[in-house]
Amino acid sequence: MKTVIFHIDVNSAFLSWEAVYRLREQGGTLDLREIASAVGGDKSKRRGIILAKSLSAKACGVRTGEPLTDALKKCPGLTVVPAHHAMYRQYSAKFMEILREYSPDVEQYSIDEAFMDMSGMEHLIGEPVAFAHRLKNRISKELGFTVNIGISDKKYLAKMASDFEKPDKVHTLFPEEVPVKMWPLPEEIQKKRWPLPVSELLFVGRSTEQVLKKLGIYTIGELARTDVEILKNHLKKQGESIWNFANGRDASLVESDAHGNKGYSNSTTIAFDVTEESTAKMVLLSLCETVASRLRKDEARAEVVSVSIRDFEMKTVSHQKVMQAPTNLTGEIYEAVCQLFDELWDGTPIRLLGVYTSKVSREERGRQLSLFDTTDYEKMEKMDQAVDKIRKKFGSNSIMRASFLDNSRVE
Repeated sequence: MKTVIFHIDVNSAFLSWEAVYRLREQGGTLDLREIASAVGGDKSKRRGIILAKSLSAKACGVRTGEPLTDALKKCPGLTVVPAHHAMYRQYSAKFMEILREYSPDVEQYSIDEAFMDMSGMEHLIGEPVAFAHRLKNRISKELGFTVNIGISDKKYLAKMASDFEKPDKVHTLFPEEVPVKMWPLPEEIQKKRWPLPVSELLFVGRSTEQVLKKLGIYTIGELARTDVEILKNHLKKQGESIWNFANGRDASLVESDAHGNKGYSNSTTIAFDVTEESTAKMVLLSLCETVASRLRKDEARAEVVSVSIRDFEMKTVSHQKVMQAPTNLTGEIYEAVCQLFDELWDGTPIRLLGVYTSKVSREERGRQLSLFDTTDYEKMEKMDQAVDKIRKKFGSNSIMRASFLDNSRVE
């Protein structure tokens, strides 16, 4: 059976949803998508940045993630509307509902994008590319906003494909297409619209891009042809990961949530740019405590743990890990989170951190111990339970880790 994976991405989601709401729910006549406009935020809460912009605003040089003041200098006539996150979640839910009509394997990657495993569905949907056009047209007709759809037999190649020419497009990027669509020489970049610069490759942030440029690597093709050992020497495990992506290699699976299994998560937008690893891990520890305590409260355990990082340019990357055994232990989840963070972060200033769990079960399952695993899981569990009881009786701030006492910047 041939693997077929879709990546569906809403075009300029927040702006599109604002436009649709004003047109369909409020009876407006002005489409924000057709003028120089942007969704901004509250400056007093460190959200005075551009969250989404129209094509006209983009043509003026307005960039997602930049301060509102800078955007207004570039585009004095820019129409800025505030963000309404509750409404965005409603549109996101409607979007996901349509996707789940066609496949039981849908992984919501973020509020405005998802993966679908369409393998073996040809007898129901027909040829995948033709169906993708029908799917995007249905979403546009019923919900009022457009999406891009990328198609591949590899998860992250499908995501790369959906980032090709926008909006309202369908693109494929199968492994045999990688040399043609991702590797052209620099002089060919201007002749095509594919995201060929290495900065457009998944998991290549600003700091990683600078390291690659020092090595003389400017395009995805040059990265693919580089000796992987050189990359590992300079970027450790991340170097090997991005080399695999550049060569079209990816073994990631679409991780769908079973019905009634919504997972447990917590994320936070940080009121300052995080540039130090110790500070980031302090925030992650706080998030892990919350997630783990929620799991324990519901007598649940998670088998998959993931981390999400959004940088100051609003670019989001995430990574996940399957645990050796389902867990709700704070220390065990935090250890996995730190490992994922070390593999993901390239030093780019951080705006948001998130910890997520999935494949949650409420069945008591034994833990198969390794001969070399000396961890006292019973002791960890008793300690977590004791902390939960104290906080339940005296309040969440009644007991805290000593490491938080001298870190007033971490809430």
